[in-house]
Amino acid sequence: MKKITLNTIAKNCGCSVTTVSRVINGNFEKYRISRKMAEAVMAEVTRTGYIPSFTVQSLQSKRSRMIGLLLPSIANPYFADMASHIVSELYKSGYTAILVDTMEDAARLDRSARALLLRRVEGMIAVPCGQDPSVLEMIGKEVPLVLVDRFYEESSLSYVTTNNFKGGYDATRLLIGAGHRSIACIQGALDSMPNRERVRGFMKAMGEEGLTEYARLAGDEFSVQNGYLSAKLLLFGKEPPTAIFALSNNIMLGTLKAIRESDLSVPEDISLISFDDNLYMDYLTPSITRVGQPVENMAKLAVKILLEHLDHNGTVSASSQIRLLPSIIPGNSVANA
Repeated sequence: MKKITLNTIAKNCGCSVTTVSRVINGNFEKYRISRKMAEAVMAEVTRTGYIPSFTVQSLQSKRSRMIGLLLPSIANPYFADMASHIVSELYKSGYTAILVDTMEDAARLDRSARALLLRRVEGMIAVPCGQDPSVLEMIGKEVPLVLVDRFYEESSLSYVTTNNFKGGYDATRLLIGAGHRSIACIQGALDSMPNRERVRGFMKAMGEEGLTEYARLAGDEFSVQNGYLSAKLLLFGKEPPTAIFALSNNIMLGTLKAIRESDLSVPEDISLISFDDNLYMDYLTPSITRVGQPVENMAKLAVKILLEHLDHNGTVSASSQIRLLPSIIPGNSVANA
């Protein structure tokens, strides 16, 4: 594919390269460029997927001390907690985060990442969505970029994540150890790496005990509604499970609502275990047994890796790909079958 340059944008918009450059740099009002022309240039930048060379721009201007932070759902307590730690760590090092909610939309992620680059962020930390890493890989050649929580299997981009397979496996072993055989797993986004790894751990544990035929998978997104609707279908089926493994805190909340609406009790009638940890889970009745992820350590490591790349003038000599161990946090939501 032909490389998109400033000349390309200028030619398509019928203006000079200087005009394009001034619009991209946010100086169109200073140089009295019409708003109509500025909007046309930015529309063309978006349409063509133009990515400016950060290296050249940084030589012509002062450092921005801005870092882009892309998250799939700020409303999710897990990602809100992660954002809090990342923003705090960046602030300690003199950087300000520009936070973007990509709403679990891969196209929105790509557009937002390009837009952040146009705003001259010095680096990015992203929780990716979708399965195509090509745009983030291109951006990673311009500025340091670190993935957190999720990653792409075939990409060399740096990432910090949890060993989701182990978390899924350990949680399922706990339920099996309590005598449960009919276990349902309500999963999240199907193309999410953590989701796939958690499901793989779930199926591995069930298979080891010869319980594969009793394993049931439901759901398709990390939302309260998904947990609620999936649990409703499971509970009103011919053979309801004796335990449910919810693959996120939001899924767990929806599942708990469905269980209570069905006049069932946790854990007396059905056991419940969740992936993700949050303080509010200790204040639910009963408190929720869950797989805790080292969110604070993930955030600090992601920032540390990013800052190390920035300290080397943005050059990335090798990617850092780190998986941290999860832990089981006991509650009162699991009982013997």
